Amino acid sequence: MARSKILASTMAAALCLVLAGCSGSGSSDADRQNLDRFTAEEIYKRGEFELENSRKPEDAVFYFSEVERLYPYSEWAKRALIMQAYSNHRAQNYEEARGAAQRFIDTYPGDEDAAYAQYLLALSYYDQIDEVGRDQGLTFQALQSLRSVIEQYPDSEYARSAILKFDLAFDHLAAKEMEIGRYYLKRGHYAASINRFRVVVEEFQTTTQTPEALLRLVEAYLALGLTDEAQTAGAILGYNFQSSPFYQDAYRQLRGRGLEPEARGDNWLTNVYRQMIQGRWL
Repeated sequence: MARSKILASTMAAALCLVLAGCSGSGSSDADRQNLDRFTAEEIYKRGEFELENSRKPEDAVFYFSEVERLYPYSEWAKRALIMQAYSNHRAQNYEEARGAAQRFIDTYPGDEDAAYAQYLLALSYYDQIDEVGRDQGLTFQALQSLRSVIEQYPDSEYARSAILKFDLAFDHLAAKEMEIGRYYLKRGHYAASINRFRVVVEEFQTTTQTPEALLRLVEAYLALGLTDEAQTAGAILGYNFQSSPFYQDAYRQLRGRGLEPEARGDNWLTNVYRQMIQGRWL
């Protein structure tokens, strides 16, 4: 048994040395002619070797792509396609990773690796989400793709991770609304700031941004002299986040005006408050 393992390892190493002459700095005609002499499995194994040992995942992509080109619709081509998506993702070639993952989903929708392909597709968007200030188009695409993992493959090993990332991406969108709202608030554009904070309260109410959004609504409405709305925002904040420092701040501001955090008047915030009391809030 030990001798057979040593022999197998020696043969694999020799194969990698033979194929090394076709190294993936690019897919030239000479490279392709050289690879024509090898089986799909041999080329695939070379791709795995490059992925494990090379500092450039692009080298592995070349070999996996050649498997698909030389042996289309084979079992090895199918495996190579998912590895193209993975290798491109590791190389941070996100657009190429999405392309390979989508081709896998389109070609092999019922395959057991389709869930992983969908997850890689979602990650290719998610991993491009960075600072709040950037355009949020990628965040929306990440949410859509993560939702596909959660809904289409709820029992897969990737569903839980997709849920966690979905919540983080959702929070990211809310943070963007907060950033813009604070910008308007600091410059005295109270109506514009209220519109942004309202979006957070109504559409992103399960995110970590909601307590601050309610505090900023208190501030903005007090600045406009709309005390009913300010008091109601404070009441919602106290009901859901009484231990939050945002509530303490809102309470001090209301008391400084001789006001209490309580639902008053008939406005969009009192509607939210009524929904909350009826158990349909958060």
